[in-house]
Amino acid sequence: MTFITAQELRKTYQTKTGPVRALDGLNLSVEQGTVRGLLGPNGAGKTTVVKVLTTLLRPESGRASVAGVDVLADPAKVRPLIGTSGQYAAVDEVLTARENLVLVGRLYRIGTRQAKQRAEELLEAFDLTEAADRPLKGFSGGMRRRVDLAGALVINPPVLFLDEPTTGLDPQARLGLWEVIRQRVGEGTTVLLTTQYLEEADQLADSISVIDRGHVIAEGTADELKASVGGKRIELTLVDEADADRARRIVASSTGAKVAATGRVLTAQVGDPTAALIAVLKVLGEEDPSAALISVLTALNEAGIELHDAGIRRPTLDDVFLTLTGHVAEEQEVAA
Repeated sequence: MTFITAQELRKTYQTKTGPVRALDGLNLSVEQGTVRGLLGPNGAGKTTVVKVLTTLLRPESGRASVAGVDVLADPAKVRPLIGTSGQYAAVDEVLTARENLVLVGRLYRIGTRQAKQRAEELLEAFDLTEAADRPLKGFSGGMRRRVDLAGALVINPPVLFLDEPTTGLDPQARLGLWEVIRQRVGEGTTVLLTTQYLEEADQLADSISVIDRGHVIAEGTADELKASVGGKRIELTLVDEADADRARRIVASSTGAKVAATGRVLTAQVGDPTAALIAVLKVLGEEDPSAALISVLTALNEAGIELHDAGIRRPTLDDVFLTLTGHVAEEQEVAA
């Protein structure tokens, strides 16, 4: 069952330098009980579409619905169905963790007793019980994020919007939030997730929509998107960047592939990694890959070309971004 839809959404911002089209006919469809990742370069429109779907912003045209309710026609009916966690923790630093969660419950107009009971459940679920009565101004970034996400779950919403929820967190705190999100999805929650961390999308998203210049340019699972850019990659890391041109010529002539150079790292896309490795090694006339690898490393050393590392890897979501948009992905959204 489709739980989140967006059809031909358009939104333009007026800036000092002129109009900026944040959404340009964006279409989106998310199935119930799944996680959809929204990925895109800086200013792609990720945050803008979340604001439209959470009733915070009206587009100039288009339609949207959440859990079967028209977002534009009846926003008041949408709000009790959703929980949101934005790029910055929306918490009151003067209040304690418990007081913050009770306040959220009261804002949702649930009774005081129910709000307090729900706060206790969430404090335990997010491992915040010991810190429950401390003001948030003394909390770490990870703990504030947990309080913010707990607040988004006060009413057990069927739909959860997470706009870069782990930005700025240390790896341990990020892993903890990932586990909480997985638990929610396991209980049937539908999640729309924007993220600047490609690993996060790889770990959490059932499917991914790549957004650029206000519209969806590609969709699929992480594996499908990686497969769409083709083949495996041979990757070499040189000790001396000055050797990059010579090493690039050797790899290009051996594989027939285009070789990209970024500083000391050379990458060549290949179709069959085993065949490609053998092709590289046959530069020295060797047939056995293991023996030839030793020979190649020896020859490169004799030629004065030293390597820090050499290997074959699958395409990553970074490769997908670079191929589809020409941008890297680890950038923050600037759209209002």
